[in-house]
Amino acid sequence: MVIYGLQKLSLLDYPGKTACTVFTGGCNFRCPYCHNASLVVGLDEIEPVDYDEFFAFLNKRRNILDGVCVTGGEPLLQPDIEDFIREIKNFGYSVKLDTNGTFPDKLKRLVDEKLVDYVAMDIKNSPEKYSLTAGVSELDFSKISNSVEFLLSNSVDYEFRTTVVKELHSKEDFVSIGEWIKGAKRYFIQSFIDSGDILAGVFSAYNKSELEEIECLMHNFVKETQIRGV
Repeated sequence: MVIYGLQKLSLLDYPGKTACTVFTGGCNFRCPYCHNASLVVGLDEIEPVDYDEFFAFLNKRRNILDGVCVTGGEPLLQPDIEDFIREIKNFGYSVKLDTNGTFPDKLKRLVDEKLVDYVAMDIKNSPEKYSLTAGVSELDFSKISNSVEFLLSNSVDYEFRTTVVKELHSKEDFVSIGEWIKGAKRYFIQSFIDSGDILAGVFSAYNKSELEEIECLMHNFVKETQIRGV
């Protein structure tokens, strides 16, 4: 397990908890608007965080931090992700997992083994435009659908979220998303931000009033819908 980044304190990544965020490397998607492109295609240029130093940090932060956010990239690509999270749990931390939903069996196993306390799953776009938005021509959408269905069963606390890009998302897409995840626990609309580390292309964000219109629309499907990043 290689750690490619550590944010030592976050008050936003894990709802209701003070947490750190650990970054894994590699992803099976190529979303052109990805703001962590270096974690997808530039791993050779990143100096990894020492594994032992990371756990020494967790040990020192006991009773200060509540949780650890495991993000990427796509964390479930890692073959030893279960052992990694189990070691984190042994320190007494709650674990939030960020995922794109393409590994439903791994996701279920982590939840069943009580290794994950909160899941944040990206909903890239409407089912009809998923492949385009994810940047993958041959996409097995059934795996993503299975992950959505699993989370909708309320086996674990969770959220769905979409990073909204003006060039890729229309209001009609959100009607389709809403019908797909109707009744979900919570849904976050995240404004696109150009981090300077974009994978490909030039993209822009909707303004606040436009995002509020999308939020109002999504309230018809998911009661707890909020905007992030504005």
